[in-house]
Amino acid sequence: MDVLSVAIAMMRTGRPYSNRLQLTQHWCYRFGPYDGAGVHILLHGTAWVIPEHGKAIRLNAGDVVLVPHGSPHHLSDTPDVTGAVPVEAAVGGDGPADFLCGKYRLDRSRVHPLLAGLPDIVHLPGRVGTHPTLHGAIDLLASEINANRQGQSAALTALLDLLLVYTVRGWLDGNAMTGWPRALHDPQIAAALEALHDEPAAPWRVQSLAERVNLSRATLSRRFTALTGQSPIAYLTWWRMVVAAQLLRETDRALPGIAAEVGYGSPYAFSHAFKRQFGLTPGRYRTVDLV
Repeated sequence: MDVLSVAIAMMRTGRPYSNRLQLTQHWCYRFGPYDGAGVHILLHGTAWVIPEHGKAIRLNAGDVVLVPHGSPHHLSDTPDVTGAVPVEAAVGGDGPADFLCGKYRLDRSRVHPLLAGLPDIVHLPGRVGTHPTLHGAIDLLASEINANRQGQSAALTALLDLLLVYTVRGWLDGNAMTGWPRALHDPQIAAALEALHDEPAAPWRVQSLAERVNLSRATLSRRFTALTGQSPIAYLTWWRMVVAAQLLRETDRALPGIAAEVGYGSPYAFSHAFKRQFGLTPGRYRTVDLV
């Protein structure tokens, strides 16, 4: 699997949610912290998104805002948040601004460093000719959310998933020169990451991974660590634990089978590594609500 697909799949829980927010004159709504990510698409009009920390950002029709960490923020018709009320108290109407909003529930205990490195607010301007696939998904989502047709629930879920992927992809493409975005644009480092994702139980060593992607051991270690912030083996260990965490939550498989699937011959060694990563034993993690 490619890294972005992995990052999203491992964190997602439940189904995404969407709604239309049509606003009257003179409005300012407060969004509290959320255990997931939120997205706002301004379909028409102008508005402002004001993060809890940072400068207000002016929005125009077609702009997309992703709040990847569920951080508190405001949507307003001006950059001033005086008199803001909770979004739950929003009063709809045929006003000057029309938003399409979505929410994604995420398990923060399994956050991928790629997503952890996103800013509090990801803003993708809706300029003509930019991010055509993203805006194609927006058009479909806007059409579907106003329809009342068979299959609507399945269609909305699929389109919201596409929207999340296209939004993060758009940010990665616009920030390709640093950190994780640069790692994904480096063919050999991206190939190394995909090899670890595809075969977490393999007995990887830096040398065998370097041979897989046609780099020297030293070059792979240096480039991988510089771009991802972790050595190849440290990343592999983390990835194995994340795969195990998902298996613990989503299956009833016994501990020895999960340990073997992520490269551990001994359930004891696996349990020790898992507790070091998550602070809980595998059995406890399986039953505690961490979302």
